[in-house]
Amino acid sequence: MASIIDDKYLTGEAIYGDDFTIKQIQQWYDEETEAYANLGSKEADEYVYGYHALNQLHGFQYLPAGRFENVLGLGAAWGHEFYPIIDRIDNLHIVEPSDNLQSEQLGHLKPIYKKPAVSGELPYFDNFFDLVTCSGTIHHTPNVSFILSELHRVLKPGGHLLLREPVISMGDWTKSRKGLTKNERGVPIKIFRKIFSDLKMQVVHEGFCFCMTAFFQRGWERLSKRPIFTYKPYVLFDKYLSKLFAWNLHYHATKKLQRIAPQSVFYVLKKK
Repeated sequence: MASIIDDKYLTGEAIYGDDFTIKQIQQWYDEETEAYANLGSKEADEYVYGYHALNQLHGFQYLPAGRFENVLGLGAAWGHEFYPIIDRIDNLHIVEPSDNLQSEQLGHLKPIYKKPAVSGELPYFDNFFDLVTCSGTIHHTPNVSFILSELHRVLKPGGHLLLREPVISMGDWTKSRKGLTKNERGVPIKIFRKIFSDLKMQVVHEGFCFCMTAFFQRGWERLSKRPIFTYKPYVLFDKYLSKLFAWNLHYHATKKLQRIAPQSVFYVLKKK
C-alpha cells in the first residue's frame, strides 16, 4: 500500500481500492481473510452479537411481512444477525472468508457457507435472493462498486438489501490502527449514493448511526460490561443525534469538532 494517500481518497471523492488490479485485490484478500477473527472474535461461545437493537430500528422493521425463501449474508460470520428473523427464513447462505467464524446450526437452519472469490463475483444465479444483508463487510473489500453490483445482480426484483457500513475514513489506513484490520476504511456517503443511483435501487431507508458512541461508551463502561449500543433506548437516542449532526459529516476528520458526526450509515434498499 502506498505511504501517502491521494487527496481524492481523503476528501471522499473516490474510494481507495475500487480500481485495483486483480493482483492488488489478491494481496488485499490475503491480508484480510483471517484479520477480523484475529482481532479476538474466534470463539463463538464467548462472542455476544451486539447489533440486534440497531438492526431492528434501522433495518428489519422496514422489511415486508412473510417468509424469505433464500437469504444471503455477505460476511455474516456465524450468522447471529439473523436470529430475530430466523423463523422466517427457508434457506440461509453465507459468504465468509474465515474458517473460524462459521456456525453448524442456526435455529432450524444449517447455513450454507461459501468462500468469497478474490474478484468479488458471487457464485449465485441472477435474481436468486429475497433478502441480502451486509453488515460491516464492504469496507473490508477493495472493489466496493463491483461487489455492490454483484449484490444487486443476485437480488430478486422486489428483494431487499440491508447494508450497514462506516462512512468515515477510520484514520490513516496506511498505518497500523488499534482494533482495526490493515486495509479497512469507510466508504464515503456520496460514493454509496452514486452507486445506488446508478444501480437504480430504491432507497427505502437511509439512517445514520454511531454519533459519538465511542465517547459515550468510555463513560458507560464504568457502569456495565455490556456495550451501550446494545440497549434500545441508546440506539433510539443515537438515531436522532446522528440525524441532528449529519450536516457535520466529514469523511476524513482532521479537527475535533468534525468528529461530532455519525460514523456509519444503515441502508434498506429495494431492487426495482
